[in-house]
Amino acid sequence: MMATKQQSQNAITLKGSAKLVMDYLNFGINSILFQRGIYPPESFKTEEHFGLSILVSTDSKIQQFLQPVLNQMKDWLLEQKIQKMSMVISNVNTKEVMERWDFKLQYEGSGDSNPDSVGNKDLSIIQKEIRDVLRQICSTVSFLPLLDCPCAFDLQIYTKPDVDVPQEWAETAPSYIANSQELQLRSFSTSLHRMDTVVSYKADF
Repeated sequence: MMATKQQSQNAITLKGSAKLVMDYLNFGINSILFQRGIYPPESFKTEEHFGLSILVSTDSKIQQFLQPVLNQMKDWLLEQKIQKMSMVISNVNTKEVMERWDFKLQYEGSGDSNPDSVGNKDLSIIQKEIRDVLRQICSTVSFLPLLDCPCAFDLQIYTKPDVDVPQEWAETAPSYIANSQELQLRSFSTSLHRMDTVVSYKADF
């Protein structure tokens, strides 16, 4: 009886799962912005999340861009409307796509969209899996090609056709990289959502 009670206390709801996925995306994006040198290092501060020291941007423009996107994604995630999000890094001058980070979502469990429906995986195990992926994102800088040009980033969200898109958002074409190579990072699963992370980058031939 005690084991069953403990398991129910640690189990995660669909709403909690969606929040974990959004937290991962937020800290993953911030880590990429820092590690890839998209913004100067002095514009980041260290915060503790998932048992890690994570560098988070202090630039208000970045936060004002990210938060509405992530909040909207969280709603769509609960409704099972999102397929993936791509973070596209491009050369400011030529607009050439240098790198693309694909965050691919799969919906697990019963498919129930009740935000209070419960998964069957312990929160501490989920957090460890997320921590492992975030560590891997930070380590990629050691082998990804140097971005030796001014770069900017954008986010592309791939949804089902029946979503209500905010008016200020625009449709865009997929971003492809010429002569690209691809690296599959670790996955994590909440038992309700599974996240696969893949980075594609312009290879130096």
